[in-house]
Amino acid sequence: MLEDFFNVVRKRFNDDDDKAAPENQVFKCPRCQSQVPLGRYEELNRVCPECNYHGRLSARARIAITADKDSFVEYDADMISCNPIDFPDYEEKQAELRDSTGLRDAIVTGEAKIKGSSVVLGVMDSRFMMASMGSVVGEKIARAFERAQEKNLPVIMFTASGGARMQEGIVSLMQMAKTSGAVKLHSDNGGLYITVLTDPTTGGVTASFASLGDIIIAEPKILVGFAGRRVIEGTIKQRLPDDFQLAEFMQEKGFVDMIVERRKMRSTLSHLLKLHGYTE
Repeated sequence: MLEDFFNVVRKRFNDDDDKAAPENQVFKCPRCQSQVPLGRYEELNRVCPECNYHGRLSARARIAITADKDSFVEYDADMISCNPIDFPDYEEKQAELRDSTGLRDAIVTGEAKIKGSSVVLGVMDSRFMMASMGSVVGEKIARAFERAQEKNLPVIMFTASGGARMQEGIVSLMQMAKTSGAVKLHSDNGGLYITVLTDPTTGGVTASFASLGDIIIAEPKILVGFAGRRVIEGTIKQRLPDDFQLAEFMQEKGFVDMIVERRKMRSTLSHLLKLHGYTE
């Protein structure tokens, strides 16, 4: 049973790697089970043409379809995590992921333009330890907000995370307070903050900076929550609705302001920036 479970997880995780689509290769949608040419799926920025399933994007791919061409300037590109609680094999695991993903940690931050409007961007990448929030993720987010405050720029954060990083223990939990404090200072300075929730946004990230945006956007039918369905059902001894923790459920309950398809995201963000006075 466990072996079957891990095979499913491994397949979905491998399907989310940003690799060139070999000719004639087929993508089987995990939601509707339709089979479409992988090239078509990639052409649509990893969205199923049959059911609108939104697959996961790498941070670099997300930046490429969001920011104006050649406008992105990365912040803190060389920052890497230490091993604050001497967790076994943590350094080796990070080194392997740096080699396989090309990332230094689970988030890329920097300054960019979206249809001419300058912004500070943060994009999480689930390929690096499920985009868990450790000391580097928290520090890069805090620094991004500080730079945005200095330059009077809005902040847009694309979130995708399994929550706090257990390999850093209490240090990872402290990042919830750090990032929330950075958001508050930015807000007190009158800065605009937009969060875009992508699949999945859970745990300590949901419980901190992901839920603090002035405007909270989500991609369709993505998972948003804190604890898992099974844990909650076991605690409250009740069956939860079938759409529990999906973006549409969260919008209905007031936790999400807008649901925006990937093909409309860049235009929507540009419109919101201009609506709030952030123009060229």
